[in-house]
Amino acid sequence: MSTLDSTRREFLKATTVAGAAATAAVGVGATGLMSKPDEAHAAAAIDTKIVKSTCHQCPARCGIDVRVEDGKVTGITGTLDHPISNGKLCPKGPLGVYMLYDPDRHTGPMKRTNPAKGRDVDPKFVPITWDEALDTLGKRLNTLREKGEAHRFSITLGRGWGNSDDGQLGPFSAMYGSPNVGLGHSSLCSDASKKAKSALDGNYAYNSYDYRNANYLLFFGAAFLEAYRPLNNNLQTWGHIRTKAPKTKVTVVDIRLTTTGAAADHLLMIKPGTDGALALAIAHVLLTEGLWDKKFVGDFVDGKNLFKTGETLDPASFKDKWTKDLIAWWNAELKDRTPAWAAEITTIPEKLILATAREFGTTKPAMAVFERGATTCTNATYNGLAIHSLNALVGAFYAKGGLGNQMSVPFGKLPVKPEDFMDDIAKAAAAKKMPRIDRVKTAYLPMASNQWQEVAKNHLAGNPYKMDTMVFWLTNPIFSGPECKVWEEALKDIFVVDTSPFPSETSVFADLILPDHTYLERWNDCPTYPFQGWPMVNIRQPAVKPIHNTMAFTDVLIELGKRINGPMSDYYKAIGNTENILRALAKGFETSPGDNGVNSFESWVEKGVWYKKPYVYRQIDGEFYQWDGEDYRKPMTPEDVKAKLLKTDSGKFEFKSSYLEHYADFIQQRVGVAADRVGFPQWVAPKYTGKGDLFFVTPKTPMHAEGRSANIPNAVSIYQPNVGGRGQMYLEINPKTAQARGIKDGDRVKISSDIGSITAQARYFPGARPDTVVLPFGFGHWAHGRWAKSRNSGNVSEIIPNVSDPISGLTSNYGVLVTVEKA
Repeated sequence: MSTLDSTRREFLKATTVAGAAATAAVGVGATGLMSKPDEAHAAAAIDTKIVKSTCHQCPARCGIDVRVEDGKVTGITGTLDHPISNGKLCPKGPLGVYMLYDPDRHTGPMKRTNPAKGRDVDPKFVPITWDEALDTLGKRLNTLREKGEAHRFSITLGRGWGNSDDGQLGPFSAMYGSPNVGLGHSSLCSDASKKAKSALDGNYAYNSYDYRNANYLLFFGAAFLEAYRPLNNNLQTWGHIRTKAPKTKVTVVDIRLTTTGAAADHLLMIKPGTDGALALAIAHVLLTEGLWDKKFVGDFVDGKNLFKTGETLDPASFKDKWTKDLIAWWNAELKDRTPAWAAEITTIPEKLILATAREFGTTKPAMAVFERGATTCTNATYNGLAIHSLNALVGAFYAKGGLGNQMSVPFGKLPVKPEDFMDDIAKAAAAKKMPRIDRVKTAYLPMASNQWQEVAKNHLAGNPYKMDTMVFWLTNPIFSGPECKVWEEALKDIFVVDTSPFPSETSVFADLILPDHTYLERWNDCPTYPFQGWPMVNIRQPAVKPIHNTMAFTDVLIELGKRINGPMSDYYKAIGNTENILRALAKGFETSPGDNGVNSFESWVEKGVWYKKPYVYRQIDGEFYQWDGEDYRKPMTPEDVKAKLLKTDSGKFEFKSSYLEHYADFIQQRVGVAADRVGFPQWVAPKYTGKGDLFFVTPKTPMHAEGRSANIPNAVSIYQPNVGGRGQMYLEINPKTAQARGIKDGDRVKISSDIGSITAQARYFPGARPDTVVLPFGFGHWAHGRWAKSRNSGNVSEIIPNVSDPISGLTSNYGVLVTVEKA
């Protein structure tokens, strides 16, 4: 009997109601076709309304219109006047209906009655009231505080959304006294790209992009048409940029043929982990052939190009503009990084590297875009530094058709401040500065923001201490982290609280289940991920009343805070609930109304989004301006630029990063770069993990819906469309590679790394590199719902070793070597 079988029996009767609702909701169209005339006439009287809300299938923040008929959600479409969705949705958008009426949902709080824990151990959950659940957790938290062990409590999260949910973790952390409240998943996502950007331009953030005005896009591992935010708008943008005059040229650098690569002008199939070498060679060509943007970067004093392969230069010969230390970078690194050199490392032919560099340098405006695909090896940060430097060389920063940074939303303030509710325990904890369980900001990881993947290992080792109680929100670590089975051991002696609306591998180990609402049942503010730079924030509001006895995570946090002894409880009594937070935030719109007229909480609810165009900063021919109400005519001083845009020590884009130089000793020790060179974008060879002979790459697919699509049948049926995946996951393998191993198309194969093996079905794919196999992330569940189990593929996380880039802390998932053989 599987782990959740008996648990499911505990609440099967309740979920039967939800199942019936789901059938009614998703079958409305079919039922209508079969109705008799009198029934069709009666259906015309259905009470129908459209609720404005925000999709939760990826980070895009698309505005959605939720159709509600007689209290049931019957459809989801894109909001017509929303700047991201524009009336459209990607294939994931309608899945919210299935998530709302998923018959496998938790129907209310539960507690574990079996003290034993394990993958095949029945938790024997029994239903409890919310008061009992919250009182139980509150008592544990008060006991930890009284013992001086508040740090042994954590809240670990996946993708939070705004000031009304993950924005509330900071205040809770401060008032409760634990540094572990708010441990994020960003070390599994894109921390290396943000770290590289902050090292060179001073902004630890994702970039905003003016795609529509670009004439050349160079994508390094950014799956623009598959899983790159905001996907829905990217699909719309693609149609524009590829049909406008002049058509935007696109070059894709990736390890296999992707949808984006197939649709692009050029696809450079690169050896995993070597993107930085390619970027350095492109930079070498831009300089030796005089293709850099002189108005932004600067120029030689006498106007003559002195960059010659292999030759060093006098720094005094060059006058910098908005960049710093270009000649020092050239002398230390670039002078020898020729296309021929890069061809040996990347396996991309020299002539293609040369052609790409020339096209990138002559087709303006141009920009280089990169994220996870180029930065998931041990050299992640240095790969990112090299790629991001290309944007400086072509003058893309804050230019038309270039990249910028997201502006913030003018929110109103909450009526209370957490610093006014700090008791002696909280103040003592702040003064003591207990290290986090993931050990970031310590001598071990001084530069990382999160190291989510280290938590289980650190707990088991008691380094720096053992955890007592952990709350998991929007995350399923037993499934999604590298060496994920370590979490199964770690959670055996931790009091685990899972808040997912759905069963999961982590919930099997839970002591309490405190189920969240789905996104169609809760309040939330959703500030945009970097989009086009100008500020924007959606609202998420309940489309229907909660169909089960669930509670929004923020309200759980508030109700828990009320149960903490001391002044902290008064803070949360003053806050009240999530809706009150949103009303306070919306006060800022009264003095700064949006372009669509949103100037209050009520109008925000009505429209679904507040935004204000345009992006106010613009670099034009090497000069910076701000929008004056009609055009970019307000000059910015160097001091303005440093304060608002290029936030480095120098106020310029630094080709020798002063930030990295602050950590020279650490980088020299952990990365092996000489202390006097740490600040330069440079080639650092990746360290591949394992003794196999094939690279193992695990991308997301367009149907990866924030971790839940594996239990949605129609999502499963088209999860891996590039190789015909319908209902299962295939291992993509080059035919020649497979045949050399005696593997036929469709054979069952075993994929093995140094830490274990999984199986999958092989599918011949000529678009894969001969030295690389691909198995997308998302399948292989064993406790995620009735449709999710296995799906004929193992969980990739079970064979990915826990190895990370020491600078950013990002996992090195694409640096794994495996063997593949017939099962």
